[in-house]
Amino acid sequence: MKKDIRSFTYEELENEMKTLGLPRFRTGQIYRWLHISLVSSFDEMTDLPKALRAQLDDNFVIFGCTIEMKLVSEYDGTVKYLFALNDGEVIETVLMKYKYGYTVCVSSQVGCRMGCRFCASTLGGVVRSLLPSEILGQVYAVERDNDIRVSHIVMMGMGEPLDNFENVKRFLSLITDEKGQNISMRHISLSTCGIVPKIYELMEMNLQLTLSVSLHAPNDEIRSSMMPVNNAYNIEKLLEACRKYAKTTSRRISFEYALVRGVNDSPECAAELASRLGRMLCHVNLIPVNEVKETHCRESYPETVKKFAEVLLSKGIPVTVRRKLGADINAACGQLRRSRTANKSATGEQN
Repeated sequence: MKKDIRSFTYEELENEMKTLGLPRFRTGQIYRWLHISLVSSFDEMTDLPKALRAQLDDNFVIFGCTIEMKLVSEYDGTVKYLFALNDGEVIETVLMKYKYGYTVCVSSQVGCRMGCRFCASTLGGVVRSLLPSEILGQVYAVERDNDIRVSHIVMMGMGEPLDNFENVKRFLSLITDEKGQNISMRHISLSTCGIVPKIYELMEMNLQLTLSVSLHAPNDEIRSSMMPVNNAYNIEKLLEACRKYAKTTSRRISFEYALVRGVNDSPECAAELASRLGRMLCHVNLIPVNEVKETHCRESYPETVKKFAEVLLSKGIPVTVRRKLGADINAACGQLRRSRTANKSATGEQN
């Protein structure tokens, strides 16, 4: 079996080159080709001897992403990609442009096992977790396609990052490596639905990333009806972990709150939420829910969103309302993959 070369750390790659009997300087050359020049084949490593390129091809594989579909928003320039992986599975990635630079929203799994009621990614369950190279491959493919350098990454695409924790940790190490992309950890946001034991593990690493917690409800009754993970780790356990995380890392927690019409968007819900979050280093990011036909969740009215935010602010809770990007291209994660899978099922086509 060929080894996944793009998932190696610099030190691991150095050991692999030593095993092949290659001089140490080759490690730097190959690592730069993989993580700076972003090649997709060994033949592109043009300053390496042809015999060495053949030797690498015999022993290693470069996993990446191939563009299967690309949609560009006419309104804000947001780009949504459907990427095909080496085994034929597909994932979604989104490129967003802001004043401060380019942000890429990456997936960590093919599908998702968490079962959140409002999310399209989880409707078909999880197929598999992504390798570190496949998470990296999304960033690299976007950069190649647009001839840009990405400055910020959000792990809010398909999948639950903490359900793929070991591969995600390696991805974080690689993407922040000063010999590679060297993206600041402070420019990375990791979103979780609330797998409490993994939050504590992440806390012990004391990374300076932003932890975004998908809360979406002020109490267990509503949250359990929306998010099955709450049956394992209820709000009390989750918020206790968040308080300890914020205190240990001195990093502000970002609570994601998708407003669903008539479910969790009342002023009473806002007041209850404020009472739970008091004195925590945090802020709340309100998200008008993306309407997906299969979920039957409907977006809150603008005046309802405004009132919800006003209640939080009056209680001293910092709050923002997320600007919707790429609404005309179904930029919410999971929708494009599900459409593609449904079309293949209808025609009897297989991956």
